[in-house]
Amino acid sequence: MLAGCGGAAAPPRAPDATATATAAARRPPAARLPALCGAVRATVTGHVAAQAAIELSGLALSRTQPGVLWTHNDSGDRARVLAITRAGRLLADVAITGAEAVDWEDISVGPAPGGGDALYIADIGDNDARRAEVVVYRVAEPRVGGGGPAASAPAARLALRYPDGPHDAEALLVDRPSRALVIVTKSFGGESGVYVAAHASTTGTTLLRRRGRLSLGAGAAVTAGDVSADGRTIALRTYDRALVWTRRPGESIAQALRRRPCSPGNDLFVEGQGEALALSAHGRSFYTVPEGPRPAIRRYTASGRVRVR
Repeated sequence: MLAGCGGAAAPPRAPDATATATAAARRPPAARLPALCGAVRATVTGHVAAQAAIELSGLALSRTQPGVLWTHNDSGDRARVLAITRAGRLLADVAITGAEAVDWEDISVGPAPGGGDALYIADIGDNDARRAEVVVYRVAEPRVGGGGPAASAPAARLALRYPDGPHDAEALLVDRPSRALVIVTKSFGGESGVYVAAHASTTGTTLLRRRGRLSLGAGAAVTAGDVSADGRTIALRTYDRALVWTRRPGESIAQALRRRPCSPGNDLFVEGQGEALALSAHGRSFYTVPEGPRPAIRRYTASGRVRVR
């Protein structure tokens, strides 16, 4: 299912002029690929110097607080999120009350029930495929300016269960219009499942529904994902590449993921072990940060637009 952005087969034998004109009249307008499918420039914007940044495994760009990135550690840390600048300066270390950090793997920004934005923290890691349920914690996005950063924030617990047994997963996508939660599972065998909770509840356990699969090739394990603030661009990452989709108006995330993605072509493996990706508001750039001490924050920015012909 994985496809790049370039390369074309040899043209077929030309048909007669009448047939060509008829086909052209029926052909839909050329579809635009995401801007990130063209040339993409990588820039190191800074390094995370915070001592709390031990093993970062999720990244999300705030939509209401310019320049603020939210991140968290993988398993082994307490329940907290870090707010950092794009240069890596620590803005806030926020304890998430009412939450447990079993294996936090991703973070997304989505709508809060009463308005405004919320952080969705995905406690969905399950290396041994033993967890009867996984959890997404929803937290009203803390403010990091003005009167000072919040020291703690309460979480609502959204318990989820797969319909076909436990899975390891590291990518959470939040659909802003419908508020659906989408989990893309992690598999080194090259096939990931797409599971959706249309209406996750804070009472009881919500049963996920399998809505598709991604065949990305052997070794292409999905480690992070995001949806741009305008909802038009979806990105997933593996250890060595980013995969990008355009989302059409009225289309669900699962429907969009059924099409072929494109890839910017940048080798993300050179970053180190990468399990984080955050899209910009309009999907023309994305940020990454790897695990390890003083990790580099990188911004990948599209330098042009591409069109499918």
